[in-house]
Amino acid sequence: MSTVGIDAIRFYTPAFAIRLPDLARARGVDPDKYTIGLGQEVMSIMPPDEDIVTMAAHAALPLITDETKEKIHLLLFATESGVDNSKAAGLWVHNLLHLHPSCRVVELKQACYSATCALQLAHSYLHHHPNEKVLLIASDNARYGLHTAGEPTQGCGAVAMILSASPKLLALEEHQGVVADHVMDFWRPTYRTEAVVDGKYSTKVYLNTLQSCWKSYEQASGRRFEDHARFCYHIPFTRMAEKAHERLSKAASIPFNQEQIEHELIYSRQIGNAYTASLYIGLASLLELDALDLSDKRIGFFSYGSGCVGEFFSGVVPEGYREHLGLSFHKKILDRRATLTIPEYEEFFTYTLKEDGSAQTTPNVSAGPFRLTGVSNHERLYG
Repeated sequence: MSTVGIDAIRFYTPAFAIRLPDLARARGVDPDKYTIGLGQEVMSIMPPDEDIVTMAAHAALPLITDETKEKIHLLLFATESGVDNSKAAGLWVHNLLHLHPSCRVVELKQACYSATCALQLAHSYLHHHPNEKVLLIASDNARYGLHTAGEPTQGCGAVAMILSASPKLLALEEHQGVVADHVMDFWRPTYRTEAVVDGKYSTKVYLNTLQSCWKSYEQASGRRFEDHARFCYHIPFTRMAEKAHERLSKAASIPFNQEQIEHELIYSRQIGNAYTASLYIGLASLLELDALDLSDKRIGFFSYGSGCVGEFFSGVVPEGYREHLGLSFHKKILDRRATLTIPEYEEFFTYTLKEDGSAQTTPNVSAGPFRLTGVSNHERLYG
């Protein structure tokens, strides 16, 4: 069993949200279509003075101690909501967290898959640098547009993980199943702030990619479906993860068991889609909320990024993992959120930064330690 993996994990989502039944009624839709058909209950909303940088810094802050600062020499930032076409968003986070100057910083992009690519890159890095730690952050704001079919599957959030050669939460295993294919199921051109998506086609590609990745993983690892106690899937909406487990169970001729995925879905029902962060918010949800002692249990993971790249991999949970979870932190993050009316949500959604880069100050609505305070001379300003 590999000794490299996840040492600590925390997620963050902004302090504003809407209830999906409220959105359904405002759009003239039966609320069951969102709460049952999609499996979503609440959707986090990005305020004008937050972005992927502030969410990333908020998620990582509880993990940063004087000891970890000295050991972090690689920061990997995964996102499909980049704020600059050249500069890595992680460099703003590096500055806000006062990390060590001798630290590589890079941004990775491949839709919702890039955090998993970052995890595998860190896996290799830590084998060569076992005395160091890696800070991996995934942060995204899922936007499809008001009054669109994808509107109820929006959301926002960030997850931060400390990766090490002596992991306390998940030890990654060797052997993965990877599939890449050029498809146009979801994309966002550089001239758009909202994604373009073919929902039915994307669901089909997701499920077909899962099956192909599983076959590759099964052949490479020799592991069977029943060798995994729990499964975590990428969660654009929770019903999608349930469909994925139904497909994989059927392919393995194993009866579908909701218990194997149920606790992965709980936080995402309250946050919505966080793109690159979704799979790992699911992992935090599983570890913190599943009553089963997962010590020495294997978890199977399916990561999917539209466009597309998919990967199936696995990890084993070490003994004593519960001593290192963030349950109380995450409960506070979710409980503190203010519920917006639909007009308030739409006002937040339509707020934009000026495209000419001229001076602008954002409304001060967030209470956290990190804010996007505005723009001046094309420079994003944080406080």
